[in-house]
Amino acid sequence: MAVQRRYKSLAAAGIATAMTLTLASCSGGPVGGDDVTLKLVAADYGDGAANSSKHYWHDVVEAFEAKHPHIKVDVDVYSWKDVDKEVEKRVEAGNAPDMAQIGAYADYAAEGKLYSADDLLSITTQADFTPGLAEAGEYHRVQYGMPFGASTRRLFYNKKLFAQAGIASPPKTWSDIKQDAQLLKAAGVKTPFALPLGPEETQAETMIWMLSGDGGYTDSIGKYTIDSRQNIRTFKWVKDNLVTPGLTGTDPAKLNRQDGFNAFASGQVGMLNGHPTLMQQAKAKGIDYGTVALPGITGPAKSTMGVADWMMGFKQNGHRAEIGQFLDFVYNEDNVMRFSGDYGLLPVTVSASQDMLADDKYKKLHGFLKQLPEAEFYPADKTSWPLVSKTIKAKMGDAVGKNGDPATVLNDIQNTADEADSATR
Repeated sequence: MAVQRRYKSLAAAGIATAMTLTLASCSGGPVGGDDVTLKLVAADYGDGAANSSKHYWHDVVEAFEAKHPHIKVDVDVYSWKDVDKEVEKRVEAGNAPDMAQIGAYADYAAEGKLYSADDLLSITTQADFTPGLAEAGEYHRVQYGMPFGASTRRLFYNKKLFAQAGIASPPKTWSDIKQDAQLLKAAGVKTPFALPLGPEETQAETMIWMLSGDGGYTDSIGKYTIDSRQNIRTFKWVKDNLVTPGLTGTDPAKLNRQDGFNAFASGQVGMLNGHPTLMQQAKAKGIDYGTVALPGITGPAKSTMGVADWMMGFKQNGHRAEIGQFLDFVYNEDNVMRFSGDYGLLPVTVSASQDMLADDKYKKLHGFLKQLPEAEFYPADKTSWPLVSKTIKAKMGDAVGKNGDPATVLNDIQNTADEADSATR
C-alpha cells in the first residue's frame, strides 16, 4: 500500500532518522508561543474504576505536558458502548474533538474530516507501526487510522475438562474439534464448544470460521465474497457437525461472546475461540487453560482474525502540528508497552512487539503476538462495512439454526453487501 511503500523505502535508504528533523514543524518541533488545548475522546479498556483508561491517559498527558508546556490535553473517556456515538454526536454538531480513539475511521476519512498519518506523525513513528495494522488503517491507499490497541484470535481449551474426557492434545483440525467435542459431551461437559453467534459480536466469530475454512469477507481486491463456496462449505460443516448434534450446548444465535467467555471462566466450556482478555478472566477464576492456533480443515488455519481500534486526528480545529507532537509521544515505546501490558492487548508497533516477545512475563501473549503480522482484519476501510456488520449480527445465527440454510443466509447478506458497496462508491 502507499503508506507502507513510503516508509519502507525511506528505511531502506537509511535516512528516516535524518529526515525526522526536517519534519519537526509537522510533528515534533515548536509551534509558536500561544497555548493550545487539544481535546481527545478515548475508549475505556478497563472493567471498573480501578483500572479505567482514565489512569493511563492521566499519566501520559502529565508526562507530555511537562515536556510541552504550551500544549494542554483534555481527555474524555467513555465506555465502548458510548464512545463511538459520542464522537459522532460531536462531529455532527460541528464540535469535533482534535483526536478520537474509537472503533472505526473510514466514514470520517471518506468525508474529508481527518488528517492523514503522513500529515501528523514523524516518519520514525509511522514506520514503527506493524505493517499489517498500518495497511488496515488505510482508506483509498492513504493511512488515516492509526492503530491503537490490537488483538488476534486463538482457540482456548480447558485442560482439566480435556483430561477428564481422555483427550491427550488440543485440536488441530475440524475433525479434531468434532471428535473432542463428542468426548467432552460424553464426559458431561455442559458446552463442549461455545459458538457465540448472538448479536454482540457475531461478525467476529463468523470471520474466524471463514478464515479457518480458507474463506473470508473479501477477496484480494476488496470485493465482498460472503457467499463464496468456501464460506458456504464452512457453515454447512459447523451446522451439521457441531450445532445439530448438540455440541454447542445452546442455540448459537442466543449466545453472546461475553456470555461464552463467562461460561469458560466458570469451567462450563470445553473450547471456544477467544482473544487475549479472556486469559485474564480465566486466570482470575483459576481455570487451567491452553491456547492453540485456529484449527482448519486439514491442519492449523493459514491465518487468524486480527482486530484493531483506531486513533485519528480531526482537521476541524486546525491543530495539526500539536496533534502530531502529542501522538508521537503517545506512540513511544514505553507508552505502547504500558498500555498493552495494562490491558492484555498486543502492541501496535514493531519496537514494542519485540520487547514483549523478549519478555517471559508476557509469555502467554506470545502466541497471539506472533500471529499479528499475518492476521486479517475486518474490511474497515469500506464505508459499507458498518451496515454489512449489522446485517451479519442479525442473520448469521439463523444460518446454523435448526431450520436455517447457510447458503441462503450468506447469499442474503452478500446481496445487502453488494448494494451497500455500490451505494458508497
